[in-house]
Amino acid sequence: MKINGLRWWIIFLIFIATVINYIDRTAFALLWPEMGKDLGMDNSDYAIMLNVFMATYAIGKFLSGKLYDKIGTRLGFVVSIVVWSLASAFHAFARGLISLSIVRGLLGLGEAGNWPGAVKSNGEWFPIKERAIAQGIFNSGASIGNVIAPFVIVFLYANFGWKTTYIILGSVGVLWVIPWLFLNKSTPEKHPWVTDEERALILSDRIDKNVAVNETNQVSLSLGKILSYKQSWGVLLCRFFIEPIWWFFAGWMPIYLNKSFDLSIEEIAGTMWISYLLAAAGSIVGGWFSGFLMKTKSVDTARKITISLGGLLVFIGFVGIIQFVGENNFMTFIYLAGLVLFGFQFAVGNVQTISSDLFRGPSVGTLAGLAGTVAAVSPMIMNWFIGRITTQSYTPAFIAITISVILGVLSIFILIKKIEPVRKTID
Repeated sequence: MKINGLRWWIIFLIFIATVINYIDRTAFALLWPEMGKDLGMDNSDYAIMLNVFMATYAIGKFLSGKLYDKIGTRLGFVVSIVVWSLASAFHAFARGLISLSIVRGLLGLGEAGNWPGAVKSNGEWFPIKERAIAQGIFNSGASIGNVIAPFVIVFLYANFGWKTTYIILGSVGVLWVIPWLFLNKSTPEKHPWVTDEERALILSDRIDKNVAVNETNQVSLSLGKILSYKQSWGVLLCRFFIEPIWWFFAGWMPIYLNKSFDLSIEEIAGTMWISYLLAAAGSIVGGWFSGFLMKTKSVDTARKITISLGGLLVFIGFVGIIQFVGENNFMTFIYLAGLVLFGFQFAVGNVQTISSDLFRGPSVGTLAGLAGTVAAVSPMIMNWFIGRITTQSYTPAFIAITISVILGVLSIFILIKKIEPVRKTID
């Protein structure tokens, strides 16, 4: 049996896994108001749970990358999604801080594997010219998951309660394994269902042999050497300062809407998706805008203009929230939150790309990986901070994050005078 375009079926399954991933992680914020009451836990406990997830998520990024290199993407995805799906289901059996911390930790470890697994799979299944499309399909799963999660979770909660909702969500992830193992029998080189034409397309467009030799001979700079360049600190500090924006809305927006406007889970679900839809648009438009600028301007100018404009939109959004959101106009908050998330996604893709603008070869991964770790630390600090200062009002949190955005943009301009390679070769 041969299947035409098998690679597109593979990436479609990874897209579905990403949607499931985001539905599973979004469930906690949406179900917390009722879940917290039943378990006798408050916002301080919720902040701890967010940090447990973030800590294991950061660790899981590194561990899962090693795992996928060891056992391959086929079995690696099975391990990741089974771990996070079982962890999601086990939320139903949590009884307090310790048991909930364990399942949140397992969820973070499992969910982290989706990203290195997708990147590695795309490298195996797609020719170079199609990898950007494949990556776009995969990344869209995160946005789609955020958009549909409120509707799915509210429907399940309304009909079955929060405990059964977690069990159902976990079961869906385990069921995903069946078509994955059925279709993804092997790599393209050995898969019995790949047509000769598709196999030739994939293998003929792999990295040129001469380029591969050069990359093999390259040696990564030491971590100390990378950090000796102030440009590296520009990337790290920018990620540190701006990353809490995304995680604030991902972790705290449902709690804020419930506390500030007394919205039910159903009402939150019926409006929150608007903000995330704007976030998805920001990601696409930001990438397009930067590329458009590069037709006439340098990489340095294009990146800094895009990052600055995104930061400005975030600043305007938060100032609007502080100034104009009152007790009864929660839709104003939804739209302004959407503006903030649009601006964040508009800018952050360019921030993440700077590592490859500054360094070559393995050094790019070293800096990017370190930036990912830093980007997980600052939201943990934010969660601790917000859990203690939002007992009366969220305004101090909004002000703190607004200042953080300004510091993030300034980090790029002050520490990276010009976005260009810091050295022409790697010793």
